[in-house]
Amino acid sequence: MYIEFPSFLVHWFITAVSLWIASHLFRGIKFSGAPSLIFSALLLGFANAIVKPIIFWLTIPLTLLTLGAFLLVINALMISLVSSLVRGFEVSGFWTACFASLFVSAVGFFLSEFFIKAHMAGSSIHHLHWVQLLLPPISN
Repeated sequence: MYIEFPSFLVHWFITAVSLWIASHLFRGIKFSGAPSLIFSALLLGFANAIVKPIIFWLTIPLTLLTLGAFLLVINALMISLVSSLVRGFEVSGFWTACFASLFVSAVGFFLSEFFIKAHMAGSSIHHLHWVQLLLPPISN
């Protein structure tokens, strides 16, 4: 038997780690502490799930006109929105948010590829790869 976590928690953790790494690489991103980092990751997940699709649909002509480059602006706006809502999370400007959104997306993608493997049976729960690599299956 493998250890299983709901995919929401795994994605929340991955977003938090990505934001934490970005805060160490970009001078313009600061967190006052772990609670602001954790809450920012949670709120960024909600913003990407709820607000981003609405903005995307409203700006489809502009996104098509720019051949998708406007999606970078939308991603930067999501990080800026979260930083304006969370006390203790600061982003110095638009370009910092733009580069941070690219970085967070890339790191999140690679961490997801490393940690998450979807069930072939169609379950919404994911395994963690590193647990599978470190621990053999437990048989009854």
